[in-house]
Order: sequence, then structure tokens, then C-alpha cells
Amino acid sequence: MNRPLQIILFAKAPRPGFVKTRLAKSLGPDAACDAYCQMVSKLLQQLSPSISLEIRFAPDDAESEIQPWLKPGWSARPQGEGSLGERLLRALTQHQTPNPTPCVIIGSDCPDIEPVDLDDAADCLFNGDADVVLGPAKDGGYWLIGTNTPHPTLFQNIAWSTDSVLQQTLSAANQAGLKVRLLRELEDIDTLEDWRRFEARPTSGQLQSTNPGSIRNQFG
Repeated sequence: MNRPLQIILFAKAPRPGFVKTRLAKSLGPDAACDAYCQMVSKLLQQLSPSISLEIRFAPDDAESEIQPWLKPGWSARPQGEGSLGERLLRALTQHQTPNPTPCVIIGSDCPDIEPVDLDDAADCLFNGDADVVLGPAKDGGYWLIGTNTPHPTLFQNIAWSTDSVLQQTLSAANQAGLKVRLLRELEDIDTLEDWRRFEARPTSGQLQSTNPGSIRNQFG
């Protein structure tokens, strides 16, 4: 990626009981945390170390736990307080004020994000094809949101963590007269069925031997 697209990854500290709580109901908190570490590792391995990436982490005291995920040139910063919408808007605003610049936020629950997806988002934003870029998730949410300038309306009155997040966001964009482009649909991993499909892939077995489930052990 030759253009200066700012990428923000929203991630959580790899703490049992804090991450993948839905998955933990089936696997237990320790195994669910290890699963989360594997997903984040797969995602980060697919991203070039040359991109401009900032990991926005939660909770705000988790910086030491996030450090092992950083490649040279990458940075980390706490998400801060507030609802998910408030935290997403804050992240975009801090990068796009006072100078508007293309910026995307991706989630850590979707390990299938590839460089081509970020390139597609960059094309839409840099070429003026869209005011907003969204990556639809199969569960009704989105795995990427990108803009050139902050649009608060996209993050207000959204029923977060429901299957209507994408549709509500699209409706908000339409009412604001914003031009939207959709990327390919991907799957977040939240349930046991999602995780079993991920585990069954040929590549996931290769990652298990190198995955930093040990990241959790370093601090636990």
C-alpha cells in the first residue's frame, strides 16, 4: 500500500474472562482467550509491517499486554471511556482533525482481513468514490469502517452488538447524504460454530504452533 492510509485496529487485552465471552461459554475463559490470541495473530501476520497501524486497546491499563503484537513502526493507544460508538468516533476524530485524511478502523474478531481489503478501502477513499466505506460482517455488523473525515451521525443511536448495526449505519449514512461503498462480506468469530470452522481450516493448524497464546501467559 503506497498511499498513507491510517489503519486503526480495535483490540482487547488477552485476559481470560474479558475477551470472547460468548465463546467462553462453550470453551471456558482460558481456551477462549487463547482462541482470541490466535485470531489476532493470524490477522497481524497478514498485514505488512510497512503500513501505518495503531492498535487501540481496552481496557486502558493494558498497554504492556498489547506490546507483543506491535511491529516496528506500529503504535498503541487506549480506546478511552464511553460506548463503542463514542470510542470509534474518538479514534477517527483524533486522526482526522484538523486535517481530513483517509482512515479505517478494523476489528480484531475477523481474522480473514487481508491487504487487498485495505487496498480496496483505500481506493474508495482516495479516489473520492465514497464518503464512507464499510466491510459487512455475516452477523449483521461490520468488520471495517472508513472515512475521510469524522461523521458523528454514523455512531449515534446505533444498537451495538446486534444484527442491525450495519443496516442502522447505512440508514444513518443515507440520511446524512453520504456516499457509501461496501467491501466483501466476512465472518466475525464469536460463537463455538464460528470457531470450529476456523479451526478446520488448513492454515489454522499451522498457526497454532506459533500463536502467542503465550502472550497471555507472559502477563498472567
